[in-house]
Amino acid sequence: MPFRSLGLDDRIFKAVQEAGYTEPTPIQAAAIPEILSGADLIGIAQTGTGKTAAFTLPMLDLLAKRGAGTGQARTRTLVLAPTRELVAQIHENVSAYAKYLPLRVATVFGGVSERPQMQALRTGVDLVIATPGRLMDLMGQRCADFSALEFLVLDEADRMLDMGFLPSIRKIVKALPQKRQTLLFSATLSKEIESLTHEFQRNPKTVQIGRRSNPAETVTQLAYEVPKHLKPALLVHLLQDPQMNMVLVFSRTKHGADKIARKLEQAGITSATLHSNRSQNQRLRALKAFKDGEVRVLVATDIAARGIDVDGISHVVNFDFPMHAEDYVHRIGRTGRAQAIGDAISFISSEDYGPLKSLERFIGRGITRKKAEGFDYNAAPTEPREHGQPRPTHQRAKPPVPRDPPAGGFRRKRGGFRGRGR
Repeated sequence: MPFRSLGLDDRIFKAVQEAGYTEPTPIQAAAIPEILSGADLIGIAQTGTGKTAAFTLPMLDLLAKRGAGTGQARTRTLVLAPTRELVAQIHENVSAYAKYLPLRVATVFGGVSERPQMQALRTGVDLVIATPGRLMDLMGQRCADFSALEFLVLDEADRMLDMGFLPSIRKIVKALPQKRQTLLFSATLSKEIESLTHEFQRNPKTVQIGRRSNPAETVTQLAYEVPKHLKPALLVHLLQDPQMNMVLVFSRTKHGADKIARKLEQAGITSATLHSNRSQNQRLRALKAFKDGEVRVLVATDIAARGIDVDGISHVVNFDFPMHAEDYVHRIGRTGRAQAIGDAISFISSEDYGPLKSLERFIGRGITRKKAEGFDYNAAPTEPREHGQPRPTHQRAKPPVPRDPPAGGFRRKRGGFRGRGR
């Protein structure tokens, strides 16, 4: 089915052609006609299948037909997304598809100054793409006028619930007109989210592409069983393979991400980090360096990586295995996008066997175990001295201070404490 057959506005169709797209993906082919008909929609599809275009293209078409760029200082479309990176990615897509439409678009997210965002909302824009937290702040300052809102989109709805945005979303939705078209998209859809659609939508149509719990079929999934202390060495060993040319590594913590990046740099492997302790400018620079091929590895935490939409990621490495199966699905969905081939590698230590079994039940298949050729799995624990650490000394260690007080307790005496009661 070519895009032309969907009946999109000629200006949008021209922009889509210039973006290099000729045929819609399955989620786009199924969702676009339903949205154009005016129906509320629940869209479920794996990450990387084109969900953003599935809601932006028909939404832009309807705005164009109803008169884009009317000059009103009121917002006509609101898109909510969980992270600033995803907001930026949606904005990039909207800008490409609406390049021939007189639409005004604004982004609203934290980590940057409020002033330009407040000014944009007060001046009036057709479309706002926002994270719930910052939008709530600006709505509290009476900067936004949603009285003329026609469309509400909840993108990555399951992640917004996981991140605790539900109370904010409820307050935002309560401030919107009841007469609107509401679209909810997600890679996975929990029962909790599904039940909440009754609050936000009216008789929604459901479009589901593939099994709701399955990762992309184009991703090869492998598990490397490795002692915890050897995970950094195994990562460096695997990265000797030149085919691992654009690698996204997931760490459970921000400190862990920084530590992994330092290990890679010590091994001569270019890398950047993406986590919530980084400023917005640092995060954008890191993502750009990764996209442009200036760094080979991007090390990220789950929250920061949610909005990553980068073509050509060859491998995803779960340095720390995720505790929740849904996080695994989202992580590995960063590779094998849009029918491309990708590899997902998970490091499995002793504490990860339980979550691994739960994941295999969740996705309905086993994950192949593999050993890295030429890697010494029996190496002793070693922790190379990092830059800035003091050199180890050979003095005898002092005995540990007892944690429990003596039987008689303590009393304060000039010069310190002493025990009594013995």
